[in-house]
Amino acid sequence: MAEYSGQVIKTVGDAFLVDFPSVVNAVQCAQRMQDHFRAHNTEKEANEQIHIRIGIHSGDIVQRDGDVFGDGVNVASRLQALAEPGTICFSQVVYQEVEKKLSLGTVVSLGRPKLKNIAQRFPVYALLSEQPRGFRQHLQVLRLKARRVGTAHSRAALVVVGLLIGGGIVTLLSPSLPSLITRHSSLVTQESLPLPDRPSIVVLPFVNMSEDPKQDYFSDGLTEDLTSDLSQLSSLFVISRNSAFTYKGKAVKLPEVSRELGVRYVLEGSVRKAGDQVRVTAQLVDATKDQHLWSERYDRPLTELFALQDEIRQKIVTALKVKLTPEEHERFQRAPTNNLEAYDFYLRGRESLLRALYETKKEANEQAQQMFEKAIELDPKYAGVYAWLGATYWFDWFYRWGPDPAQSLEQALEIGQRAVALDDSLSMPHRILGIVYLWKKQYEQAIVEAERAIALDPNEADGYASLGNILVFAGRPEEGIELAEKAMRLNPRYPPSYLNNLGFAYRVAGRYEEALAPLKKVLTLNPNFALAHVNLASCYAELDRLEEARAEVAEALRLNPNWSLKTARQVPYKDPAEVERFLAGLRKAGLK
Repeated sequence: MAEYSGQVIKTVGDAFLVDFPSVVNAVQCAQRMQDHFRAHNTEKEANEQIHIRIGIHSGDIVQRDGDVFGDGVNVASRLQALAEPGTICFSQVVYQEVEKKLSLGTVVSLGRPKLKNIAQRFPVYALLSEQPRGFRQHLQVLRLKARRVGTAHSRAALVVVGLLIGGGIVTLLSPSLPSLITRHSSLVTQESLPLPDRPSIVVLPFVNMSEDPKQDYFSDGLTEDLTSDLSQLSSLFVISRNSAFTYKGKAVKLPEVSRELGVRYVLEGSVRKAGDQVRVTAQLVDATKDQHLWSERYDRPLTELFALQDEIRQKIVTALKVKLTPEEHERFQRAPTNNLEAYDFYLRGRESLLRALYETKKEANEQAQQMFEKAIELDPKYAGVYAWLGATYWFDWFYRWGPDPAQSLEQALEIGQRAVALDDSLSMPHRILGIVYLWKKQYEQAIVEAERAIALDPNEADGYASLGNILVFAGRPEEGIELAEKAMRLNPRYPPSYLNNLGFAYRVAGRYEEALAPLKKVLTLNPNFALAHVNLASCYAELDRLEEARAEVAEALRLNPNWSLKTARQVPYKDPAEVERFLAGLRKAGLK
């Protein structure tokens, strides 16, 4: 406590009341204490372990006759009682102060519980130092405890995507930076999933064995390329790279991976890049039996990298007894580029773009554009790079990062068309074009492009998410529900946007009660996701739960004070009646 300038004001039994000069100091100290006791407990028998609860609040205190009083003390005490051993509970005022200053790890919402002798209700959050064994049960205990001290009105989360102008998010890319995904997907269900009716596989992140950790982009790129190639085979069931990357850097038991992702086979390996040489080890495992099917080590010049990837793919296909169609076989034979320097810029750009997406950083998006443009300078016919470059201009438009949003949208369209002209067999350019056509309100063309993307890559979860949202906006919400669920199965550790998509589809279908559960669950994954607030406000208004509807609008306005009915009118619904229904609900909820 002293290290973080904490002053112990008093002790009561086994409890300490500590005053800190700032909430940042308080949270840092609390995290350090829980880390210390967690390390201590790993080396002790159960009866020698120490588990503590911590509550943190920022408020006024009054000192009198050697004691302290006030709401600041009372609220902190109630939060400590609400916490489970090994966790930290804090109030909204604390969360708002520290969320952008500290790496918090896993944060879950406990709603707005009624705290004993505290008149005001406010959002309360629980911070877990790590995702423990039995996490779902642990979270359930926390929430049950919140209900015992009062009715926990669970605030719906929302979608931070720059523009609060829709009800759904048309997924172009769900992020795959492992450290970031782990943080936001840790609450996704972990129960066992049934095996599909065809050979199923996940490619776990290849380990970077180079001495330079900055070479991660290369090993990650190899992982994603192998995943993408296998994903294009209609006779396979391939788990999304986004779910696979949640295991990066972790010691995992493959049977557990099999149960959590619902797959039979796991491909894992390592990469060492040194100069103009590369060493790749790979092994294919039947994870249901924890049985190795084959393993191999390859030492090759970098110039043979694409031939090496093809060799690994062929090994997998043979081991799984998969028959390729003539089109699939021909596609496997083609290298994306003959210029390895261009490929390297492509990998670096992809890493920057995914960071831009997850951290919402304009600078990272600009860096990605520069990397992709350098790759194109080196190989003007590199179709895959055009697809990713088009994505950067889509984000420029969506987040209003560019100086001229309308021009950014047109650039995304032109670059996507250029990618298709160079290679019509790539899925991603068609996905980009589908999204762009939607926002240009060219619905039939949007659907054609999105369906083409899925035909070319029948295992791409983001493709199903995108097509699902396009269909919802086009007036076919029931199909959107089915596609949202399919995306979740292919990406079991899905991002919060997938849940928002599902809730959005239920809402447009008029199934308001069913929409509430996925929209509320968004909050447990990301307490700052604005479109879920928008969708919830609309649902509550339709259900005549106006107090809750107004609360959701208030949250959306807190996140974006410029949001209005005029802004909401920009949503690309095909049916004008749907636009009016959406606006009428928000108007009932108090939006001006």
